[in-house]
Amino acid sequence: QVQLQESGPGLVKPSQTLSLTCTVSGDSITTNYYYWSWIRQPPGKELELIGYISYSGSTYYSPSLRSRTSISRITSENQFILQLTSVTREDTAVYYCAAGPEVLSSISWRYWGQGTQVTVSS
Repeated sequence: QVQLQESGPGLVKPSQTLSLTCTVSGDSITTNYYYWSWIRQPPGKELELIGYISYSGSTYYSPSLRSRTSISRITSENQFILQLTSVTREDTAVYYCAAGPEVLSSISWRYWGQGTQVTVSS
C-alpha cells in the first residue's frame, strides 16, 4: 500500500516561492511505472493538476502553470518536491500529492496524501 504525506509551510508571502515535499512509503518512486503528481484545490473550485514526475524522472506541467512550476525528486529519500515561484493569492489552495499508474492512456490517481493547506498572504 502506497502512502503519501505532504509537508511544507502553510503560509507563503506574495511573490515568494512555495515549496512542498511529498514523502512516499510503501513503494519506491522509481519503480512500478507510477506517476507522482501535485494537485491542488483552491477554495470553491475544482481539483487542478499542477504536474507530475514519472518513475523515470520525466516531468509534465500544466500549461497554465508551466512557467512557474518545477517538480523534482530525491530518490534516496523517496521524496518528490514541488516548487511554485512568484505566488499570488490565487495560489491559495489545499495541495495534494497523488500517485498512480497509466491506464488506457490516462493516469489513474490511485493514492492520495491527506492534503496540506497553503495560504498566500502578506
